[in-house]
Amino acid sequence: MYLGFKPSFNRENVVGATFISPHGVELPPSKDWRELGAVTPIKDQGQCGSCWAFSATGSLEGQHFRKTGELVSLSEQDLVDCSLKYDNYGCDGGFMNNAFLYVKENKGIDTEETYPYEGQDGTCRFNASNIGATDTGFVDIQEGDEDKLKEAVATIGPVSVGIDAFTQSFMTYSEGVYYEPLCIPYLLNHGVLAVGYGTDEKTGMDYWIVKNSWGTTWGEKGYIRMARNKDNNCGIASQASYPLV
Repeated sequence: MYLGFKPSFNRENVVGATFISPHGVELPPSKDWRELGAVTPIKDQGQCGSCWAFSATGSLEGQHFRKTGELVSLSEQDLVDCSLKYDNYGCDGGFMNNAFLYVKENKGIDTEETYPYEGQDGTCRFNASNIGATDTGFVDIQEGDEDKLKEAVATIGPVSVGIDAFTQSFMTYSEGVYYEPLCIPYLLNHGVLAVGYGTDEKTGMDYWIVKNSWGTTWGEKGYIRMARNKDNNCGIASQASYPLV
């Protein structure tokens, strides 16, 4: 199982807009952006530390869908090959916010169809005529604040998040609401996508619906329900952001 979340060494230079809570909005008890058509099928990063690219495309796919009504699968390989000068390292790791910055300054990212995933570092082959989406920057959600993350997921769309996935229990997760007391909420090593939240009817446990990039055979058909309102378990809200479109 490959990870690849690597916060930028120049992180203070990669600052997004601050998330502002929606005013006077009553949040629903549950939300699932898959049901609303904002989430592409599960993908597989393979033996490449490119989780950050999958997390970034997932959030941008959601925002592009919300703006245009079109769900377009975007190219992780574009990010792997072309965003090196933005402190991303291809299959050796990267940072979602750096990917959003690349897309902004590059004025777009190619579609998955025209620039398919290869699972290894390659030469940049970005083609401006094949752009599937673009962004104008990104928004950072307050660090460690699960309430703010819930507001964003409820009202904005799928959100890129960094988590601590370097545990045997995460690697071998198959079903249920995942809670790991051995997780370290500030030791983030894996980029994933929060696509919703809810409460388990049997156990009463609150959870986040999280899209992983390890194929459909892992977890709940590629997804994991991670414990919510459990002291930021595994750092689910420690590094959360989404692109502006």
